[in-house]
Amino acid sequence: MIWENKTIVMEFILLGLTNDPVFQIIIFVFFLNAYIIILCGNSLIILLTMRDSSLQTPMYFFLTNLSFVDIFYSTSTIPRLLKDLLSINKIISFSECAAQMYITLSLGECECVLLAIMAYDRYVAICYPLHYTTIINRSVCIRIATGTWLCGFILSISLVSLTLNVDRCGHNEINHFSCEVPEILSLGCGDILFAELSIFVFGVILLMTPVTFIVISYVKIIMTILQIASSAGQRKAFSTCGSHMLVVTMFYVSGMAAYMKPRSSSIPGTDKMISVFYNIVTPMFNPLIYTFRNKTVKTAIKKLKIKRIL
Repeated sequence: MIWENKTIVMEFILLGLTNDPVFQIIIFVFFLNAYIIILCGNSLIILLTMRDSSLQTPMYFFLTNLSFVDIFYSTSTIPRLLKDLLSINKIISFSECAAQMYITLSLGECECVLLAIMAYDRYVAICYPLHYTTIINRSVCIRIATGTWLCGFILSISLVSLTLNVDRCGHNEINHFSCEVPEILSLGCGDILFAELSIFVFGVILLMTPVTFIVISYVKIIMTILQIASSAGQRKAFSTCGSHMLVVTMFYVSGMAAYMKPRSSSIPGTDKMISVFYNIVTPMFNPLIYTFRNKTVKTAIKKLKIKRIL
């Protein structure tokens, strides 16, 4: 179809991770197990936060929001990936591709902001403990969480529209396992400098602004912790931030590698592995990091087990 000198692509073909039938079965089993862990692990955090009064604090309220983001984020890509691994026909409609790209981008933005908010929560808790309940109260948490979700889904509209409007000259083979902004943009022909520059600027603002906020928060946290007289007090303060710092590192490093580079430096195989990391590995490890490294959560799990036995 030709309209205004542009070829309208009505469907795309996802080339996936590999064409090797044996390897497809192997990674199918791995990704299926990863998806089960993501669903179970994040659902457990949500359940514990709802049922255990000791976890009904701002930190765990934001952690619950992060768990919801991880569940929805992985659900927007993994089921389709699993289907394609067992299917010869890997065609995805234009509307489904657009929806997947919009949902993953919106949820990725939500996660960026949530991780920054969680850093601020730790900053207030450690640097201003006496004023913590006044600054971070329930009303503030609800407003922040609502704003985070709304901003994520509103800001993505313009970027997705810009990406989908790039002339692809009939190219519809996506060398990837999902519809993502860099991959759709790579199909573009002609002058797409404006689109590339817009996405790069978007990536810098979206990723570097929260990163800067997180770095400033943790610099002030570390300065405060170092002023604590006892080493036991220092270890306890650091332990409350360790899990969050690990999650932040995993998410932002992979996100920057995907969105903050020119198209000319893209290597399909590497790009796919990076995408696997922030689409699957990070959501899978988030609940494991927050549960196994957190005594309060482990205590809540034990209480839940005892209640079920009784």
